[in-house]
Amino acid sequence: MRILLVMDQFEDANNGTTISARRFAEGLRKRGHDVKILTTGKVGKDKYIVKTLKLPLGVSKIVKSQGMCFGIPNKEIIKKAMEGIDIVHFYMPFWLSRAGLKIAEEMEIPHTAAFHVQPENITYSIKLGKSKIINKTIYNEFRDDFYNKFRHIHCPSEFIANQLKENNYKAKLHVISNGIEEKFRFMPKQKHDKIIITMVGRLSGEKRQDLLFEAIKKSKYEKEIQLVLAGKGPKYKQYLKMGEKLTNKPIIEFLGEEDLINLLAKTDLYVHTSDAEIEAISCLEAIACGNVPVIANSEKSATTQFALDERSLFESGNSDELAKKIDMWLDNPKELEHMREVYSESTEKYRIEKSMEKIERMFEDEIKEYSN
Repeated sequence: MRILLVMDQFEDANNGTTISARRFAEGLRKRGHDVKILTTGKVGKDKYIVKTLKLPLGVSKIVKSQGMCFGIPNKEIIKKAMEGIDIVHFYMPFWLSRAGLKIAEEMEIPHTAAFHVQPENITYSIKLGKSKIINKTIYNEFRDDFYNKFRHIHCPSEFIANQLKENNYKAKLHVISNGIEEKFRFMPKQKHDKIIITMVGRLSGEKRQDLLFEAIKKSKYEKEIQLVLAGKGPKYKQYLKMGEKLTNKPIIEFLGEEDLINLLAKTDLYVHTSDAEIEAISCLEAIACGNVPVIANSEKSATTQFALDERSLFESGNSDELAKKIDMWLDNPKELEHMREVYSESTEKYRIEKSMEKIERMFEDEIKEYSN
């Protein structure tokens, strides 16, 4: 197949959606498909580049801190990108994709979409994450102005597929994990002199890393714990300040893939505190490497699907219960070691190869249905 992926920010692997898009592009190419990208950033092979939208300073800071940007639609470039294409797949419901969708319809090209932007990703950034009315409004706007114009939508988890059903999305929903790469495999635990607790992800409101600082302060192992937050985002300075109250200064930095894997080999316990999550591939990768997770049991998060029992879940927003779960695992090192392998084995169904097969079938279904 000749496939065009439309993704506003494809250049830097600094957010989950971009990482997913890059992996799918690479995986589809390995399977013999001709994959081109419509995006912003630097000119490159098989890439069609549009300019980046300039936003007001305050908004621009928030968007950049989330690792994102928006492309400015350019009809000529979009049409050129779509010439000879069998199917167009859109990652985001914003201006570039909406203009691209209209042109795909005009050029009579089959098209599919992915749902990667949870309304809470937007509302938590403006401190309205708990507003059901605003989140519902965003779901409705995405649905009416974009997603209901597709026959097929890729959903990274059963959770988000159910959210779309509840909000009356009409397309066929394909639950396909963003997928774990082969390099994320069970590793022998590296010895070190501290208890390393890790969370990977954006430093943003909905991720709730603040709970980790509070829980560690309440843990009986506080003096031995080294907290590592692998990510960047608008909460960076706030978390540096919060870290001053811990015995061991937290390590807060964005890590490339090799450094991330090295960190996961040293990690004693992986904690995922997020209130809102479509899948959390970072949590899945940590588990695949042999890390036992402690996950916020939030009704707006898909990440709870990775917990094998209640020992790996805590009440979302409750730092007291999180501290108890951390201490429970650290009190039982033999059980923690046993569950490392059990958890790692549980991730095999999320391997990227399986996701490639499923996304291919979705594309094939759309092409067949479009021609009928």
